[in-house]
Amino acid sequence: MIGKIQGTGAYVPPKILENQQLEKWVETNDTWIRERTGVQRRHVVAKPEESTAFLATQAARQALKEARIKPEELDLILVSTVSADQMMPGTACLVQKELGAVRAAAFDLNAACSGFLVSYITACAYIESGLYQKILIIGSETLSNIVDWKDRGTCILFGDGAGAVVLTAEEERTGERNYRPVLHSDGNQGQALTLRSRYFSNPFKEQKISEKDYVQMDGQAVFKFAVRKVPEVIEEVLKQNQVKKEEIKYYVLHQANLRIIEQVSKRLKEPMEKFPVNLQEYGNTSSASLPILLHELNYDGKLKSGDRILLAGFGGGLTWGAAILKW
Repeated sequence: MIGKIQGTGAYVPPKILENQQLEKWVETNDTWIRERTGVQRRHVVAKPEESTAFLATQAARQALKEARIKPEELDLILVSTVSADQMMPGTACLVQKELGAVRAAAFDLNAACSGFLVSYITACAYIESGLYQKILIIGSETLSNIVDWKDRGTCILFGDGAGAVVLTAEEERTGERNYRPVLHSDGNQGQALTLRSRYFSNPFKEQKISEKDYVQMDGQAVFKFAVRKVPEVIEEVLKQNQVKKEEIKYYVLHQANLRIIEQVSKRLKEPMEKFPVNLQEYGNTSSASLPILLHELNYDGKLKSGDRILLAGFGGGLTWGAAILKW
């Protein structure tokens, strides 16, 4: 069996935060942000009901509608997030409840900005094993809740949103095959991008919850890691599957920073036209960035049956990887 995407969906909160508005909180300006990141604006939650689970559910409904699959038909719901509303129940269970997906198993997965890619690979493995037939995969983040809005190095980058895909089991047809993905992790570099839990204290410890329990990032270290490892892992997955660069229609990369994407394009000697970008509108939405971009490409009619798409994610852990899919 092979996993095929049957539907996509996305949802971002309506409130838009322009670069100019950040000048009220940190020493920055629109030109400085655009030149270094490519971000022009981001969407942020602004109402009590706009939770990570709410965004996820909205994206999921759209994906299910396009796939023409009812929630009760789902076998599994995977939600990738680093900004869950609560420790438990997991976000996937909250989405299951809202959708009425009574048959589905549901759990969360955390691989930071690589999360959607890891979830997609996990779902494909379930389908290839024959264990599940219909899987809903969601990347959902409310990063505005975990960002220090006085830290210029992070607050200019991140935004909120959710993206979803419905993956179903299909018989392999002539000329089709399962592409082998590639995943890597390096915990030795994990300190480059961190978020400490606010729930680490008990009466027997002397530690106190810090005001700085927000996303912490060594921007230069993350940038150098990404521009080196992402081209390498793309070359690795192409070689492993004996696929040539000219067979790839789009390289759909995690939308972290325009400069990173431009460097990957340059190192691969592939034109920027093959690297779709939407971070100017949403900023870095962590695990939501890949499915939001996939949905936009699908919604705009840019994906045709038979197109080969290469997904690449990278982020905290440090984690990175790539996978090839046929539309």
